[in-house]
Amino acid sequence: MSDSLTPLPPRYLRTAEVARMLSLSVRTLEKYRIRGTGPMYRKIGGRVIYDFDDVKKWVDRHAARSTVRRGARIVLRAKRFAHTAYAGKSRC
Repeated sequence: MSDSLTPLPPRYLRTAEVARMLSLSVRTLEKYRIRGTGPMYRKIGGRVIYDFDDVKKWVDRHAARSTVRRGARIVLRAKRFAHTAYAGKSRC
């Protein structure tokens, strides 16, 4: 008989599964790994795996209520598009 208080084993996901879960491309996750900006991962041999809880924590750290950067004191107006000629033609 199984004890209901026994914790479940960690759930590990492959790169394609995480990409599908987060609606990202596999390539984007690879870039995040290179830059060190993505979720924590483990590499076993040639395989990259992600712990489900690590992915969830990473997603939760990126939660936001506004597009204003945290700690920003001044909100700048959007710059106007400068109408410049391109190859002798007007852009407008």
